[in-house]
Amino acid sequence: MKVVRTNQRLKRHLRIRKKLVGTPERPRLSVYRSNLNLNIQLVDDFSEKTLFSVSTLNPDFRQQVKKRGNLEVSKQFGKFAAEAMKKKGFQKVTFDRGGFLYHGRVKVLADAIREGGIEF
Repeated sequence: MKVVRTNQRLKRHLRIRKKLVGTPERPRLSVYRSNLNLNIQLVDDFSEKTLFSVSTLNPDFRQQVKKRGNLEVSKQFGKFAAEAMKKKGFQKVTFDRGGFLYHGRVKVLADAIREGGIEF
């Protein structure tokens, strides 16, 4: 039987999710990476609600960049997301890489969010 990459990622994601919990004080920062875009959500797992979400498809962010799907855009998006999170009052989060390997765009995004003043 052929092993599909998506299924492998979902298995990793479930393994990670067993250990991570988002609280109202420290929500879970969930990352999704597609070929061109990045999406992040802040999730409170106790009340099962998304508190905040932002994507590279956001019109405010799209005006700032021309290309998508590279490291430079990921870094800019991390800074943009950190500023937006600060405006909403979030300072501390728990990072959930969503089963994606912690390298490339996911790592650059996490580093940029840390540089933006969000603690995790």
